[in-house]
Amino acid sequence: MFHIFHKIERPGGPVDFLIVGLGNPGREYENTRHNAGFMAVDHIAEEMGVKIDRLKFKALCAEGTLVGRRVLLLKPSTFMNLSGQAVQEAASFYKIPMERTLVFMDDISLEPGHVRIRRKGSDGGHNGIKNIIYLTGSDQFPRVKIGVGAKPHPDYDLAKWVLSRFSADERKALDGVLDHAADMAGLILSGRMDEAMNVYNGK
Repeated sequence: MFHIFHKIERPGGPVDFLIVGLGNPGREYENTRHNAGFMAVDHIAEEMGVKIDRLKFKALCAEGTLVGRRVLLLKPSTFMNLSGQAVQEAASFYKIPMERTLVFMDDISLEPGHVRIRRKGSDGGHNGIKNIIYLTGSDQFPRVKIGVGAKPHPDYDLAKWVLSRFSADERKALDGVLDHAADMAGLILSGRMDEAMNVYNGK
């Protein structure tokens, strides 16, 4: 298993990688299915020994170091449908190409406890990803899709479903994924995408 060795180290130097968690701001949305990306980035911040509490780029953010790379953790403070504003502003400010922008997101096609890591791709119907692609003009960014479970039946309202909370069993399965978020990010930042996919996809 891949492990993070420098949690607190904060060398100087410019940010060269963005790690973005998607979600909705506000207490009423905490721990909902749509906020799985926020939850993953919170876990990564904990591993890095930083707090995501600085408001910049229309997001809450924090700088730190992961596997020797200087990264900016980003939780957009716009709502999900406008997530691209924060990503575009931060990427433009630090001159970071989208290939070095890693996005953690929720995915209703995967059950809790499962992830799917992708190098790039379409929005797949996810409004946060759709807005990022629209505003940056690129779909060439890696992403970690975190399973949050499918709607209980086809007629169930999708918005209501993604804004619902996990059952105790689902949350336990999700926590198993979140505990590895920093490992996944570390592998991807290190250029070991194939390894990350082999280890975690389908888990």
